[in-house]
Amino acid sequence: MMYRLDVPTKRGVLLNGVLFRDTEKRMNDTVMIAITGIHGNFYSNPFYYNVGDTLNGGDIDFIYAQTNDAFGEIETMNVTTGQKEIIGSWNERFSYVDEDIEAYLSFVKDQGYEHIILAGHSLGANKVIYYLSRHQDAKIDHFFLLSPANLTYMMSGVTDREKQTIKEQVERGEGEKMLPFPFMGWVECIANTAYDWQFSGILNNVHTAKNGDFSQAEKITHTGALLVGTYDNFTDGDPSDFLRNLNNHMPSCKDNRLIFIEKTGHTYQMKHQELADDILHQLQEWRCA
Repeated sequence: MMYRLDVPTKRGVLLNGVLFRDTEKRMNDTVMIAITGIHGNFYSNPFYYNVGDTLNGGDIDFIYAQTNDAFGEIETMNVTTGQKEIIGSWNERFSYVDEDIEAYLSFVKDQGYEHIILAGHSLGANKVIYYLSRHQDAKIDHFFLLSPANLTYMMSGVTDREKQTIKEQVERGEGEKMLPFPFMGWVECIANTAYDWQFSGILNNVHTAKNGDFSQAEKITHTGALLVGTYDNFTDGDPSDFLRNLNNHMPSCKDNRLIFIEKTGHTYQMKHQELADDILHQLQEWRCA
């Protein structure tokens, strides 16, 4: 069964998630929270259904944790002001990462789960890296990084002229106004959002180069699993090597599990059930350890 969640952030914005839980059983002791990436909603990433149903079959609850940018625009409300609010990829700020993740963590801790797996897909995985580099939360058992996004590669098509326009608009105090062009060619957003992507470095924490800036990954003390499809085109190179490179910069690298799903891409086309089965197998392995 699926249940809609409305979890409040510290800034008051309600985030809409979905809890997969079998109502015929008591609440399971383990939950996996999956932080979504940009436009990484149920429609574009239907594998979430497979993962939720499969984990439930293995007595594990699952939360599709939709964040600010799961859609271009999301109508929600602010519990602090009581007003309707429109959020989305058009006005997300990367400074929201901590409180977005904490909103879901607060929910599962209040529910009384004994074991918490913090996962993220695509940009959501980058958000998990950022969060865990700053919070050594003992109540999180493990992380699960699903196809982290190479932001440098994603932004490689942004021209120097566009970069300058973003900077100038922010410097003029017009950061909350829409850019005159779609960022990266497909994201209609305000200048402040584009600035976070292009210049902040907050989520630009995964790289192809061996000497890239992995300072966030180097601070993560949790153990976990890293997964990628071997045809993933968001890695700018060999996806398997991309994942190994990230893992090699983690203090827990020897204890982490690397999972490669053959012949599929960033959203696991034609391999949704294999993805779900691999995740369940790993979570069961941790539970039995």
